[in-house]
Amino acid sequence: MFAAALRRGAGAVARDRPATASIFDICRVVTTGASNPAHAAAAAATTAAESAKPANVQEFQIYRWDPESGGKPQYQTYKVDTDACGPMMLDVLFKIKDEQDNSLAFRRSCREGICGSCAMNINGTNTLACLSKVDKASSGAQKIAPLPHMFVVRDLVVDMANFYAQYKSVEPYLKLKSGDLKKGVENLQTKEERAKLDGLYECILCACCSTSCPSYWWNQDQYLGPAVLMQAYRWIIDSRDEYTEERLDKVNDAMKLFRCHTIMNCSKVCPKGLNPAKAIAKVKTMVH
Repeated sequence: MFAAALRRGAGAVARDRPATASIFDICRVVTTGASNPAHAAAAAATTAAESAKPANVQEFQIYRWDPESGGKPQYQTYKVDTDACGPMMLDVLFKIKDEQDNSLAFRRSCREGICGSCAMNINGTNTLACLSKVDKASSGAQKIAPLPHMFVVRDLVVDMANFYAQYKSVEPYLKLKSGDLKKGVENLQTKEERAKLDGLYECILCACCSTSCPSYWWNQDQYLGPAVLMQAYRWIIDSRDEYTEERLDKVNDAMKLFRCHTIMNCSKVCPKGLNPAKAIAKVKTMVH
């Protein structure tokens, strides 16, 4: 019966069963809509209008360096129709890599400002490419460079090994002396104690703040930097942690902590709207 219905066509089934909706009714509607001359003419007119619209071609100067080629770093200019791609700088990079130069290297992952992978310097400001909107009204070239004062692996990819090693050094996890955690006892805290962590735990470790700090530029081998110090503070004030004094002693150093001169660049560029400078100031008051 089903095969017979198929042979008679969707229209026949729809006529035979007017009171019952089926997949054939949907097919019939879609088919008749597509074959409607008026609809086809409207679609053609829309396509023609879009093709006649002038392209918004903009220039993007992107930092390029390949260690294997042996050449010097340089800015390479690409022209992109920004009306034909997504609204963010990451979309522009994808379009260039997909359509013009697949050798372009950059990090990316979530596209939602959560992972921190696409951190770079865009038009002179550290930010995330996935959250940075393209200025489609700009007539000048827009610049994209790697995070400043970091060793470049290739193009827009920087070496994050030292940054992660510093993060590891502050032991970013709960530490207990009582051993209750091993006994399976839940480690509770009040709502007020939990609220103290707001504005700290949201850090995605993109390094935008640290690489915008002049003190970190010149002393990143010793100064922990805004991101790491903010995370150190996050664990120092956690009511569940039992190593508060030891944590304070560990960061109480002229270079690790007090190299911060409260320039505030870190708080200005944080793509998550956090305030590392305030956290560092809190740590300074706690060690005295």
